[in-house]
Amino acid sequence: MTQRPIEPEMPAARTAGMTYADYLQLDRLLDSQRPLSTPPHHDELLFIIQHQTTELWFKLIVHELAAAMARVQADDLEPAFKILARVKHIQFQLFNQWSVLETLTPSEYTQFRSNLGTSSGFQSVQYRTVEFMLGNKDRAMIEYHRHDPEATARLTAALEAPSLYDSFLHYLHRQGLPIPAEVMERDLTLTHVSHPGVIDVLRTIYQDPQTWWAAYNMAEKLVDVEENFSLWRFRHMKVVQRVIGFKRGTGGSTGVHFLRQMIDHTLFPELWQVRTEL
Repeated sequence: MTQRPIEPEMPAARTAGMTYADYLQLDRLLDSQRPLSTPPHHDELLFIIQHQTTELWFKLIVHELAAAMARVQADDLEPAFKILARVKHIQFQLFNQWSVLETLTPSEYTQFRSNLGTSSGFQSVQYRTVEFMLGNKDRAMIEYHRHDPEATARLTAALEAPSLYDSFLHYLHRQGLPIPAEVMERDLTLTHVSHPGVIDVLRTIYQDPQTWWAAYNMAEKLVDVEENFSLWRFRHMKVVQRVIGFKRGTGGSTGVHFLRQMIDHTLFPELWQVRTEL
C-alpha cells in the first residue's frame, strides 16, 4: 500500500505555532451542535449542521454584498463583478446543500421536531439582512426582532441604507443616464417599485453594450444573483413540502403556503422587464 511520508519541514502540531484547530477555533465550532432530543435522535445532528452552515454562508454573503456595494458606490464596478461572481457560487452551495437535508424523511423528522419549539428559519437575522441588502425591505420585519437590540440595530441600518440595486441605479445616474428623479429621491426604506424610466435606461444599455459595457456586465451579475436567490427559495419550499407536507411551520407560519408566496417576488424588476422590451 502506498504511504505518504511526513516531510521533515512539517512539525507536529504540538510543536508548531498556530495550529489548524487554533486558527479555525474548532473547539468552539464543533462544540456548537447540541441536539436536544433525549436520547439524541440520529438525524437531529444533520438538521442542526444544515442550518448552522447556512448561517455561515449567509454571513459570507452579507460580507460580500457590502463589499460589492462599496465598489459600486465608488464607481469602481470591475471589482464588484468578481465579488458578485463569488456570491453566485455561494448561492450554488446553499442551493445544493438542500439535497442533504431532503434525505431526512417525514417519519425521522417528526421524532425530534418538537424540540425546535417555536424556532424557525424565518427568525434568521442574517437572512433578513441579505433580503434588505438586495432590496426586499419591510419595516414590519424589524418588529419581529424587537426583543433583540443588536438585531434591531443591524436590521434598521440595512433597511435605511441603499440596497445593491439602489446603488446600481445611482451609479447609472452618475454616468449621465436619465434615471428619473423620483427613483433617485425615493424612500430607501421601501421596496423599489418598477419605473418605466428605468426600463428605458436599461434598454439603452442592452441595445449598446459596447458603449455601456460596465453597466451591462453589472446588470447581468444582478440577474445572476436574483435568479439564484429565487431558485434557493423554490428548493427551500420543495424540501419543506417533502419533509412536513402542508403542516404549519414551527414558527407559526402556514409552512409551504407561506414559502410559496415569495418564490415569484422580484428584487430587480426592470432588469427582467427590459428583456420583453428588447
